[in-house]
Amino acid sequence: MDVSDLLRAGASKQKSIQVEKGIPLDIDIAYLTATDPNPMDEEEYKNEREEYLHSMARENAQLLINHLFSLPVTSSPDGPIAQLPPPTTSLPRAKPLPKPKPPTRWEKFAAAKGIQKKRRENKVWDEEKQVFRDRWGRGGKNKELEEQWLVEVPQNAPMDYDPVKEARDAKTKRIAKNEGQRLKNIQRAARAKSSTSQLNPGQEREKLKVQLDRDLAQTRVSTASMGKFDKKFEGEAKLRGVKRQFDPNEKSVEAEKATSLAIMSKLDTGRPSKRSKGDNDDVLNVRKAIRHESRKGGQPRRDSQGRVKRK
Repeated sequence: MDVSDLLRAGASKQKSIQVEKGIPLDIDIAYLTATDPNPMDEEEYKNEREEYLHSMARENAQLLINHLFSLPVTSSPDGPIAQLPPPTTSLPRAKPLPKPKPPTRWEKFAAAKGIQKKRRENKVWDEEKQVFRDRWGRGGKNKELEEQWLVEVPQNAPMDYDPVKEARDAKTKRIAKNEGQRLKNIQRAARAKSSTSQLNPGQEREKLKVQLDRDLAQTRVSTASMGKFDKKFEGEAKLRGVKRQFDPNEKSVEAEKATSLAIMSKLDTGRPSKRSKGDNDDVLNVRKAIRHESRKGGQPRRDSQGRVKRK
């Protein structure tokens, strides 16, 4: 069977990968972008817009792919991989560069003594169980004393000595100490940030104290118990909420008359002529009244999507 005619017909439909442009494209292969500076043919664009744009996009994409295949390629289990060069186009940042944070007290000490930070692994080897265990968290190595059924008691320990309670208390003290150091680091950073301010040392100290009390109050109410069972720090300010104010039981005749007239003006169906600044014009909630009347008539309650609510 002679298929030469079919092959020639198929080859005629395929376009060549070699594309010639009057002005070379500005290609940044690191971002996989190509900018075409060549002017457009206005006559061809007006007559056959879709075909002209499709042809231009195809040629520019072909040039970008040709440039991509010209890069050095390395083999990998997933196939050939090309290493992209560094970008040549400078893109502006959306936001300014973040300012470096001031070093903490420990970071200053470590820099002075030449101590380098070493990352500890999350898993540690347990010689007794011959398995790797988490260093922290549930079932971690740091809770080993709480899980032991036999613990050696010191000789000078009191009669009611509880090793598990001692371990928990020591852990609670460490957590409180770390939290205090964290807050002190925040205070030092705020002091260093506002060192260029025009406030005197007394005003600056008072401002930092107010900010620290605000941060403490915010962290205190972030727990599930709203800080009710949290351990209080030394010198920590107490939270004072807003107390409700009630009218006195005994009032003058003029005050009772003014209160009654205010209530009657709200119950009046007509709009009163004078309103105070804080009063609401829409006294009657029409939707709530309609729902109330519909429930009285035996109609089922419905939600916002029209579905019947079950009791």
